[in-house]
Amino acid sequence: MKRRDFVAGMGVGAVGALVGCEQPTVDAQKTAASTEPPRKWKMVTTWPNNFPGLGTGATFLAETITKMTGGRISVTLYGAGELVPPFEVFDAVANGTAQIGHAGAYYWKGKAQATQLFGAVPFGMNATEMTGWLYHGGGMELWRDVYRRFGLVPALAGHTGVQMGGWFNREIQSVDDLRGLKMRIPGLGGEVFRRAGGLPVNRPGGELFNALQTGDIDATEWVGPSNDLAFGLYKAAKYYYYPGWHEPNAALEAMFNKEAYDALPDDLKNCVMTACAAAAAHMLAEYTATNPRALKTLIEEHGVQLRPFPRAVIERLKTLTTEVLDEIAASDDEFATVLASYRGFLASARAWHDISDRAYYDLR
Repeated sequence: MKRRDFVAGMGVGAVGALVGCEQPTVDAQKTAASTEPPRKWKMVTTWPNNFPGLGTGATFLAETITKMTGGRISVTLYGAGELVPPFEVFDAVANGTAQIGHAGAYYWKGKAQATQLFGAVPFGMNATEMTGWLYHGGGMELWRDVYRRFGLVPALAGHTGVQMGGWFNREIQSVDDLRGLKMRIPGLGGEVFRRAGGLPVNRPGGELFNALQTGDIDATEWVGPSNDLAFGLYKAAKYYYYPGWHEPNAALEAMFNKEAYDALPDDLKNCVMTACAAAAAHMLAEYTATNPRALKTLIEEHGVQLRPFPRAVIERLKTLTTEVLDEIAASDDEFATVLASYRGFLASARAWHDISDRAYYDLR
């Protein structure tokens, strides 16, 4: 077909869309860049600077925003403690000390219980399912509703994938072995651990090795082999348990100061959100590539003893998870609304994955 005949057969709107794809985005960016002052944004994180996966994910996001916007937004990254303490990231972005934060949403349960559901839920969604819920199941709208009153705009900006169960200084052979155990485990997983008789505490990642080595804690979970190898946790604990029942995936967030975000023109808003989506995919890919190598190193070079949690322990933790979620929902309407959406999507995804991913894994 000749091009003019093809165009003649299209509607006006479609023609406009084709014309709009030809080049003006670059020209528009150049024009905007020449007429507006560059925005110098600060990003604060809860992770050590350039720490594998989490820290490098934050670095990737900062650099991608800067590059995608042609420097119209220039992001300077501050690792945990460099500008604000790690657990003050939420407030720092809300009050405008920084324009972007990179963290895990479950750290903010003291602000709103529902934040935990956007981070990690014991026996809940994996990375694929979480992405589906947020982008196509109404999860993102709920997340924005929760953060709006704090003056924040959230976005998905990372995935860890299924985590490890943690490092322990003694074997876990029954639920009784959890009683009195002081373990670094945050969020909903920490509350479930408490119900099982443990003593959950929260510590920033940079403090875990010393806390475990000195006996301040008896056990710790962090993320997975690549992060745990980098922290040297194998030097402080003997047993490495799996799977990460408490965090089948940790969805990492970018949170934006709402006033700063709302002031952006539409093209920069699109750039920022596209950079977040790219950062989420990039982080999951990095963990998928680095965890197998790190696990091999931990076992073969450092003699780490890999252990599965006993089935009876997992079943007890699963029962307690349902109790915890239902109890919080009964006393918190916002949490109940988000949980209903979360559970509904998970049920649908599980039915599909039983005959897709799970069936394939069994065959493979």
